[in-house]
Amino acid sequence: MSEDSRADLLRRREEAKLGGGEARIKRQHDKGKLTARERLDILLDDDSFVETGMFVRHQAHDFGLADSRPYGDGVVTGYGKIDGRLVYVFSQDFSVFGGSLGLAHAEKIVNVMDLALQNGAPVIGLNDSGGARIQEGVVSLGGYADIFYKNTIASGVVPQISAVMGPCAGGAVYSPAITDFIAMVRGTSYMFVTGPDVVKTVTQEEVTHEELGGADTHASKSGVAHLVFDNDAACLLGIRKLLSYIPQNCEEQAAGIPASAPPTGWADQLDSIIPDSPNKPYDMISVISLLVDDNTFFEIHADYASNIIVGFARLNGASIGIVANQPAVLAGVLDIESSVKAARFVRFCDAFNIPLLVLEDVPGFLPGTEQEWHGVIRNGAKLLFAFSESTVPRITVITRKAYGGAYDVMNSKHIGGDLNFAWPSAEIAVMGPKGAVEIIYRKQLAQSDNPEEIEATFIEEYRDKFANPYIAAERGYIDDVILPSETRQRLISGFEMLRNKVSNNPPKKHGNVPL
Repeated sequence: MSEDSRADLLRRREEAKLGGGEARIKRQHDKGKLTARERLDILLDDDSFVETGMFVRHQAHDFGLADSRPYGDGVVTGYGKIDGRLVYVFSQDFSVFGGSLGLAHAEKIVNVMDLALQNGAPVIGLNDSGGARIQEGVVSLGGYADIFYKNTIASGVVPQISAVMGPCAGGAVYSPAITDFIAMVRGTSYMFVTGPDVVKTVTQEEVTHEELGGADTHASKSGVAHLVFDNDAACLLGIRKLLSYIPQNCEEQAAGIPASAPPTGWADQLDSIIPDSPNKPYDMISVISLLVDDNTFFEIHADYASNIIVGFARLNGASIGIVANQPAVLAGVLDIESSVKAARFVRFCDAFNIPLLVLEDVPGFLPGTEQEWHGVIRNGAKLLFAFSESTVPRITVITRKAYGGAYDVMNSKHIGGDLNFAWPSAEIAVMGPKGAVEIIYRKQLAQSDNPEEIEATFIEEYRDKFANPYIAAERGYIDDVILPSETRQRLISGFEMLRNKVSNNPPKKHGNVPL
């Protein structure tokens, strides 16, 4: 090879790595954002990134595009490793055409996704784009649709993680929406179908980009964002941690790590964590932290539908998914948002062979016209459907209340729970004592001269009979009543026993989720 050829190649590589040039890179930094390549340096193991498509250029000619044909076409694609594991990546480069998507840009992303499907490894997309490249017209829209289709085909086959690290608007939002998890960055990222200007024109609403589609908006109000971080680096490190709980593909198991003990004094704390009063709240996250390996709980959707908790953890070194009612928020009731949040998490864990632990303290579904008119029946059924359909090992622990249909929905033995335990504080019944007494003894209370005293007597009678786990245990609906301090070892033993579980649903094209 001649020196001229070598020099020419090295020059072209440097040109490609500069993206839109030093001035635009500086503007990116001035906004508090990293460049596409800097992000990959943090996301991936050192010196593991192998780029594909570095010299790809668009072939469009209209509206001056023929005079501007930068290498890479606004997206850096390739593969690398995270903690030694193969991953495929694309990172949009806002310094080139504002990261806008044209045909060549889309083809590079689709190529990476094809490789991920063929080789069974996760896809991580770093989104920072002004949207469709207007100069390329419908070709750009077709490129988006190609990506959406590939996202859908890959769903449940390989994990797909999206980081929104800048603008993501219009049709661009639907690729992240199909993926398994979306991470966003406060202050620099936003997502919306139509921006503030269109909103103002159509509805007369005055709203900022941040209010309409910023990270905190999507983390707390819409539920679109699963994870939110303060800056690019924290976001990328968070994705590395998330991936540690997830297997490479639907055929594999998540990798184990050396086991660690729960926090010091965990057993005594667990035995005293349930308040004496059944109406007094407590923090279920504290229960989780005392049961799992120390400092391994990784919460998902922490700021959305906080009456239910979902996330990953390690139990004796093994990865598990956790779904738990949160009695400290709305008494832990199920409602529309919490049902959908939990259902999607259950379906992800089932798709990727991650065992499920369910911690139950639920007084029922949230009543009211707002819930009924907005479809709590249909949305609550999503969680019921998700648990019923799942085939991974599933263990439930009822810590306190398990009332009504919510008892059934929260991974009861009736819908396929493998092991179902209850603490002595568990109350398993159609409804709470007061509500039950008001229905069962309506006539007696109406005819009594002292209804409060009689009601108190009936409530005590009902509580003695039903506000405990033993009737359910007699029926075999509960496998055992255990002390809180015994729970960790029973969970470790139970998941170990269920490790080789085989459960096949009837052959079918797919079920019809109550969407």
